Amino acid sequence: MRLLQWPGPGEARSSRRPYRDAALVYAGLAGVIVVVAVLTGGSVARASVTAALFFVVATAWTWLHVHRKKAREEGE
Repeated sequence: MRLLQWPGPGEARSSRRPYRDAALVYAGLAGVIVVVAVLTGGSVARASVTAALFFVVATAWTWLHVHRKKAREEGE
């Protein structure tokens, strides 16, 4: 019998492309912002601007976080 074994806290695998993965998630969330605005009768233009700002800020934060983490690991 084969059992599933989930990685523990110290064994978690990280993505080889964390920036790309985060950007895809943030693009999906930005799309959700626009869809919710359309469904609730809000302004599509305002929702699009808000979604674009959300995407830019979130991906910039992730880029900064990933590069700081990489620099910390290289410094050890």
